[in-house]
Amino acid sequence: MARAQSTDVERSLGRRMRGAAGLAALAGLAWVARDVPAALGGRLSGARAERAARSPQFREGTFHNQAGTRTMVAEPGRNLLRELIFGKQKRRPTAPVPLLRPSASALPGRAGAPDAADTADELNIVWYGHASTLIEIEGRRVLLDPVWSERCSPSALVGPRRLHEPPVGIDELPPLDAILISHDHYDHLDMATVQALLAGQSAPFLVPLGVGAHLDRWGVPAERIIELDWSESHQVAGLEITATAAQHFSGRGLRRDGTLWSSWVVAGARRTVFYTGDSGYFDGYAAIGAEHGPFDVTLMQIGAYDRAWPTIHMFPEEAVSAHLDLRGGLFVPVHWATFNLALHDWSEPVDRLWAEAKARDVRLAVPHPGERVVVDDPPAVDGWWQAVA
Repeated sequence: MARAQSTDVERSLGRRMRGAAGLAALAGLAWVARDVPAALGGRLSGARAERAARSPQFREGTFHNQAGTRTMVAEPGRNLLRELIFGKQKRRPTAPVPLLRPSASALPGRAGAPDAADTADELNIVWYGHASTLIEIEGRRVLLDPVWSERCSPSALVGPRRLHEPPVGIDELPPLDAILISHDHYDHLDMATVQALLAGQSAPFLVPLGVGAHLDRWGVPAERIIELDWSESHQVAGLEITATAAQHFSGRGLRRDGTLWSSWVVAGARRTVFYTGDSGYFDGYAAIGAEHGPFDVTLMQIGAYDRAWPTIHMFPEEAVSAHLDLRGGLFVPVHWATFNLALHDWSEPVDRLWAEAKARDVRLAVPHPGERVVVDDPPAVDGWWQAVA
């Protein structure tokens, strides 16, 4: 009898412990997931929704590309999930990605830096990884698609994880004049990064139509949000910044294309820069080049492509064609090396790019993350990535 009573007590205790463990696990998941609803962003409403509805790109409740596109193309006999799990591609570097830190003393406005007269024709590019890039133009600074988080995801537990650290901390960035966002995908628009820039910088956020709803939810004041449709421009710090067409899509949750996507033109008095954002190859590049070019430098998306989504991301060879359509000078590749977002080898985009640039006599710079590229005197391409591929 005593043994039976003891067994019953043990079973009861075991059930209670398992119940407590289950509750603790649920509480832990709830704690980790507490920021996910906010990270999904906001929804268009009120005056913002009314403005979106007036856009030539908006119809039947969503934004559209100039030409028809598909975000996934079925291929007979190909199983993308099986390829993702069992594919032989080398989708990660084999050794740490070599990072460089741009010299703070070389930044305009810092002690020991050049004065305003010396920066009148300045044009430098600092690529921090993936699409996050700093443009130093005529003494002004414009930051593109900043993502400093460990994952490009609404969750801290799941989603693509960084393959290298940011070469500088977000609190080490110099004072910015503008922050540009190309679209609302997680690898281009990150809640934690936006909130850090909100606290540490005073620059406005320039975004495509509708993306301001996300910034609203994250606490960015209305006076720091400037939303633009394609072909609309805004003057900031002596620069003219124009939202231009791209061929992509948007969405942070189940709803697709509720906000616009764009490429960007950054023009000073003498120097001009083009940034693709994410885009497939399309004839809009020639139109942008004719209206806004030639460009001293183009920042071109080269990674995360696949024949399963050929119209929304460029292959490296297409990026070279786009650069030539744009009448670009120096080509600097972005959107590779930092997050594993496709099935190709980690180094394949830049290997293919280098070969195509040589074949078509395109000036190319492939910086390490954090390396400053002086556009008028760029470093020679040295194949640094091949040592860690």
